[in-house]
Amino acid sequence: MERRSMLKSMGVLSLGMATPRLFAGEKLAEPYENRKKEISTDILVVGGGTAGTIAAIQAARAGAKTVLVELGSQLGGTITSAGVSFPGIFHAWGKQVIGGIGWELVQECVTLNDDQLPNFSIPHGRNHPKHQVWINGPLFTLLAEDKCLEAGVELRFYETPYRIKFKKDRWIVETVGKGTHTKITCKQLIDCTGNALVTSMAGFDVLREAETQPGTLLFTLEGYDKSKLNMDHLEHRYTEELKKGDMVREEFRSIQGVLNSNGYTFSGHVLGADSTTSETHTATNINGRRALYKMLRFLRTLPGCEHTRVVKVQTETGVRETYRIDGLHQVTQSEYVNGKVFEDAISYAYYPIDIHDKTGVHPENLAENVVATIPLRALIPRGSKNLLVAGRCLSSDRGANSALRVQAPCMSMGQAAAAAAVLASRSGKTPAEVPLKDIRHLLEEHGAIIPS
Repeated sequence: MERRSMLKSMGVLSLGMATPRLFAGEKLAEPYENRKKEISTDILVVGGGTAGTIAAIQAARAGAKTVLVELGSQLGGTITSAGVSFPGIFHAWGKQVIGGIGWELVQECVTLNDDQLPNFSIPHGRNHPKHQVWINGPLFTLLAEDKCLEAGVELRFYETPYRIKFKKDRWIVETVGKGTHTKITCKQLIDCTGNALVTSMAGFDVLREAETQPGTLLFTLEGYDKSKLNMDHLEHRYTEELKKGDMVREEFRSIQGVLNSNGYTFSGHVLGADSTTSETHTATNINGRRALYKMLRFLRTLPGCEHTRVVKVQTETGVRETYRIDGLHQVTQSEYVNGKVFEDAISYAYYPIDIHDKTGVHPENLAENVVATIPLRALIPRGSKNLLVAGRCLSSDRGANSALRVQAPCMSMGQAAAAAAVLASRSGKTPAEVPLKDIRHLLEEHGAIIPS
């Protein structure tokens, strides 16, 4: 064979080897690249957790075109992914103090699961969990998503912002996700990320403590024989393990805390829990799961625990504290525990001061008949226009934040931020310029309880 003919044959052979065989109806896909898209909306909510879900529903129900961007796969945040499915507290001192869309979802969740609400007329004393409402977390996800879609919210899962700028009184937020690169232009932007990510990316100050509170990874164990458990012996074995350095006391305070009566417990604490970046969030979840894995292997060496097994582990470690905004007003612990009623109060809040540390948690209850309030100014980053936050990243000191970060106040904040954003969008104003009476009126129309 001549050299030229041989090379030609080799080229045909190589091409045939590189081209896959296609069955009937199949075709080769184009090379992977992010699809670029531009959309415009009235309200953009970033973060579909406890606050963001309610904010999006409120904005859409009030007639605003609304987009909700969420990095994960579902709505609900702490209630669903982290498994803290006992939101509170909506009642204080024998009366309801937080209502609105969040309470609507909780009530429907209880009804659809054939559960019962606590008797809120009975004072809980210093035992605030008695007034928390236990709900079905997966059901809450279904309800939240259905209500968003019913209201007309455009849901965009698996996306996160990577560039934010303000131009001609509009926010331009570029997001990336699976196969997507989207430029979203909005009139009003609501940061419900929990860690003030949007606020920081937009160029405004955020703050945090040098050492943040630990997180919690919830899980379910079964298979241990309670009748054979000698807790004194088990605690002794655990102490020996701690002395060897194989276990960490701050992660699990005691064996009894792990092998509790209902089999549903938590990993004690995940030290240094931080959801700010993908790297810190990865480390947080790995540390929580590794601690659980070590504990499981240890438990199976103990009498009565040889067949202990994991039934369920939440997909996320619950994070209590990251960054907070520098807002027009910072709510202080003193203002919170004294129940200050702010002139621009848009919500009540009721929960003990609840700071977790390496030794555990020792809640500080509010005095009888005291109920705190949240001012609109605490939801507005200092120096910003057309930007609000809702949820645990509101402007507050550490003490106040430890109580304001729980679900019921976060739901209420989300609804209030959305109401302010909708009215600002309609009038061409920034949220701080919207008359408070108009915000309060819109909130009351949607079932919210306004401080008086």
